[in-house]
Parts: sequence; structure tokens; C-alpha cells
Amino acid sequence: MGIEEYGGGQGPQADVLVVTTNDVPGYRVEQVIGEVFGLTVRSRHLGSQIGAGLKSMVGGELKGLTKTLVQTRNQAMERLIEQARARGANGVLAFRFDVTEAADVGTEVCAYGTAVVLARV
Repeated sequence: MGIEEYGGGQGPQADVLVVTTNDVPGYRVEQVIGEVFGLTVRSRHLGSQIGAGLKSMVGGELKGLTKTLVQTRNQAMERLIEQARARGANGVLAFRFDVTEAADVGTEVCAYGTAVVLARV
């Protein structure tokens, strides 16, 4: 069972369904494989740090930092999906992100959830 059957995405992750819920309507959990995660730490570019410092004085979105965070979250999620696939899962339930500062030099992003094998009911 892939996401195509479920009606979801395309591309390299299309065979692993990732949801924030604890179940998927129309499917049952046949096997719980366990926790999977994808982790990445990104340092901030000096130019974006200076720009962010200036922007914080006048207000507004920190676009450089936003772009970096989106890229970082995407990379963490790709790593989570790779780990789930490598362990034989076709789904990840209770998907979440955790974001923290890493020793004031960058941002740590962890994508995590429970890898499962789903079957259509």
C-alpha cells in the first residue's frame, strides 16, 4: 500500500504516508515498528544573522531565517521518511516536529513519529 492508493502525494516519499493523527480512516495498523526520527542542525548564515538583528529592531518577517527553517524542516522530514522506509514501514503516525536552538550556533530540527505498516480495511 502506498500513498497513491490513499490519494496522497507524489515523488520519492509517495510510498510512505505521514500523518499527525494516531490512525488513518480506511486503514488499520497491522504492525507497529516503533519510533523513527529525522534530525538536522543548521547554522545560520552570518549575513542572515546580521539582517535578522537589524530587522528585529524595526519589526517584520525574518525571510532569510524563515527560508532556512523551511529547508531544515524538509530535510528532517525526508530523513524520517528514509528511516521509516528502511525499517519496512509504509506509514508514520503521530508525526511531529521539535525545534530547538543548538548551543546558540544554529537550529536543531527533529521530525519524529511512529513507523507502522498500514493495510486497507
